[in-house]
Amino acid sequence: MSPFEHGEVFVLDDGGETDLDLGNYERFLSVSLTKDSNLSTGKIYQSVIERERVGEYLGKTVQVVPHISDAIQEWILKVAQTPVSRFSKAASDNDCSKDEPPEICIVELGGTLGDIESMPFVEALRQLQENLGYKNLCFA
Repeated sequence: MSPFEHGEVFVLDDGGETDLDLGNYERFLSVSLTKDSNLSTGKIYQSVIERERVGEYLGKTVQVVPHISDAIQEWILKVAQTPVSRFSKAASDNDCSKDEPPEICIVELGGTLGDIESMPFVEALRQLQENLGYKNLCFA
């Protein structure tokens, strides 16, 4: 994460470096997030390249749709089901500080909407809404 492009860097408990937005979400929601909560184009492309190298795509040409968009959806769904730790005083008083499955998953699509760099993410979210049903995904 380049501080020249993103400003200050927020470091998560597991050492993951993100922009300050994720730190604000952590504090506002009183949860402890992990580096997997921060998804970037580089992480997605790296995972797709690794899959391609072990033959997961059976020698087919890797394409943005479906390979990149599917990897984005898989990442979001995996993180949405990953238990998170609560760290508020009220949560510790009620013995709720252990890992709990999230009730909702908030996804911030950063960057400038309409830039070509964000198009795989926009398409992945469109497909995710199609797969989950429009009542289970909200765009704001």
